[in-house]
Amino acid sequence: MTGVNSNERNILMVTLKIDGIDVQAEAGTVVLEAALNNGIKIPTLCHLKDINNIGACRMCLVEDAKTHRLSASCTLPVSEGLSVLTRSPSVINARKFVLELILSDHRRECLTCVRNTTCELQALCDELGVREIAYDGKPTKNRFDDLSPSIVRDNSKCILCRRCVAACEKTQGVAVIGMQNRGFETEVGVPFNHSLSEVACINCGQCIAACPVGALYEKDSTAAVWEALADPNKFVVFQPAPAVRVAIGEEFGLPIGTACVGKMVTAMRRLGADRVFDVDFGADLTIMEEGTELLGRLKNGGVLPMITSCSPGWIKFCEHEYPEFIPNLSTCKSPNQMQGAITKTYFAQKNNLDPKDIFVVSVMPCTAKKFEIIRPEMGREGYRDVAANLTTREFANRVKQASIDFVNLPDEEFDEMLGDSTGAAVIFGVTGGVMEAALRTVADILTGEDLEDIEYTAVRGIEGIKEATVTLPIDGKPTEVKVAIAHGTANAAKLLDTLNAGEKDYHFIEIMGCPGGCVTGGGQPIVDARTRYKVDPKTERARATYGVDRKMVLRKSHENPSIKKLYEEFLGEPNSHKSHELLHTHYVERPKF
Repeated sequence: MTGVNSNERNILMVTLKIDGIDVQAEAGTVVLEAALNNGIKIPTLCHLKDINNIGACRMCLVEDAKTHRLSASCTLPVSEGLSVLTRSPSVINARKFVLELILSDHRRECLTCVRNTTCELQALCDELGVREIAYDGKPTKNRFDDLSPSIVRDNSKCILCRRCVAACEKTQGVAVIGMQNRGFETEVGVPFNHSLSEVACINCGQCIAACPVGALYEKDSTAAVWEALADPNKFVVFQPAPAVRVAIGEEFGLPIGTACVGKMVTAMRRLGADRVFDVDFGADLTIMEEGTELLGRLKNGGVLPMITSCSPGWIKFCEHEYPEFIPNLSTCKSPNQMQGAITKTYFAQKNNLDPKDIFVVSVMPCTAKKFEIIRPEMGREGYRDVAANLTTREFANRVKQASIDFVNLPDEEFDEMLGDSTGAAVIFGVTGGVMEAALRTVADILTGEDLEDIEYTAVRGIEGIKEATVTLPIDGKPTEVKVAIAHGTANAAKLLDTLNAGEKDYHFIEIMGCPGGCVTGGGQPIVDARTRYKVDPKTERARATYGVDRKMVLRKSHENPSIKKLYEEFLGEPNSHKSHELLHTHYVERPKF
């Protein structure tokens, strides 16, 4: 056993053998982690890095080379001199037996399942050579819940891995689903057999991202989109979010973190869109409105800290769990809703279109947007700001269904005006991005200068909670503005608890509902549990996002010429009466139970 020095702490390492190979692992970790970190593959189903290490599925069994005892490697601590076998006959036979038992009461309709080809259970059946069903058990009682606008639960596909439960409770701090009953009656469910639509679910979809099978998936919105595309009386507008462009390629076999802006635009046109606008324009618009709102609160004694409002999952979490902070929320709509509102008003007027004939399709990394677009305040005069929301996965499926060769598509540009954007808008997709985009604009406005140092690295990174202090000239005096960033609503809760306890004091807070921000939203491409050990999608998609930002000619929202034109011709100025009418909203307290 040796001590290895680190810049931050003294790490104690142990040496063990895995399949006869000497490997080193940090003391206190488990064999599964040691194996995966050293490129040794061990199958898993219930394991989810950092949040679900419970040994429930038994797929990760390994054999002690000395005692021949089988143990779940996800709960077996590493120790000096330990020697384990991961592919002995006993291990392979035990894993196959466990897999066959799981299949015995699983509804095996793989060809029609939403997770066909991306199902971890299906992949393991292929790896272990399962060619027939050895046991035919009593089928799981089917509880089908599709009443939520965002998420569908199908318990007949559930394998009781508890990954969704861990994601909901630990990552998001929501805990509206859990284990029910005992023995053969055990199931994942909502207390008292309620629907997700009847509890404080925030529609974030992190349960979907965690699920290894087809027991959880997004509410399908594609039928309405196909119908609109086929209707000659509908003017169909597609608008993708910033985070979609750095993830959509994964659905077509490209590496995690590949930016596919131009191909994404081309695919939308090939599907039949009359216009392809960019929610990045809406993000630039959000910065103009939100930045002005922040300056007004700082100068005029408004409610502080002001908290961002662009994440619908976070907003619903606040309404349920922390309604005392509703006055702190920015009144700005999300970029998606702003984009839809401007398309239905300004664009409609300039092109002599009836807003009711414009069908706005947003392509989002987020399942919570499906709830957001139906909020009563997100529309006017009998029409909605956005008609339908497709997740990144749903959009990719429609591209495949249309037999479009995405990887070999040429790169095309967004349509003019509402497709123009800056680098500041692109980084909305990552945690800290909204804060950085706001600071780029607010700093220029307050100094009256075009500042060159615009990368606020202090607000970047994947730490759950970050904080920084920025000095800005307010009313002619250098003023320290304290900011904080949190991503994942469990981290948001921790941050808000410090405010309630009087332990912290901030001026501006960015909160994103999903871990890592929108780049790992509940509607993004599924990344299986073992891949996450090799590649962190949060990190890789964020890297791609900042890469797109650096390539942009304009990198500050207030420099967007189309934004300037919009204010000159239509809105007047940020936070004007017309802006508040179209681009701002309000929130409501919701019950916890």
